[in-house]
Amino acid sequence: QVQLVESGGGLVQAGGSLRLSCAGAGRTFSRYSMGWFRQATGKERTFVAGIGWNGGSTYYADSVKGRFTISRDNPKSTVYLQMNNLKPEDTAVYYCTVLEEATIRPLGSWAQGTQVTVSS
Repeated sequence: QVQLVESGGGLVQAGGSLRLSCAGAGRTFSRYSMGWFRQATGKERTFVAGIGWNGGSTYYADSVKGRFTISRDNPKSTVYLQMNNLKPEDTAVYYCTVLEEATIRPLGSWAQGTQVTVSS
């Protein structure tokens, strides 16, 4: 099991940018596909972006395509989510997790997440 810690959230105006980080603990981090999910208040957690174990494949929800970029640095056991042109509807708690790449289904437990708030 990979232990994960998210960081990088904050308050930003619409149109602004943030970069989220997800640091993994454990030597097996590079074996896993990883994903970012988000949960807005009162709503279900939804898929945002995913990346294959070697970074060779990436996946995005339609709502973030062209604005968000997922990447990873396996020697640092870290996955990133660069978020540009943020919109108020991007406001949510963002979580990273191990991802089942074939189905974009989250695997494993959730960490504490990082809050992103976009003001209009």
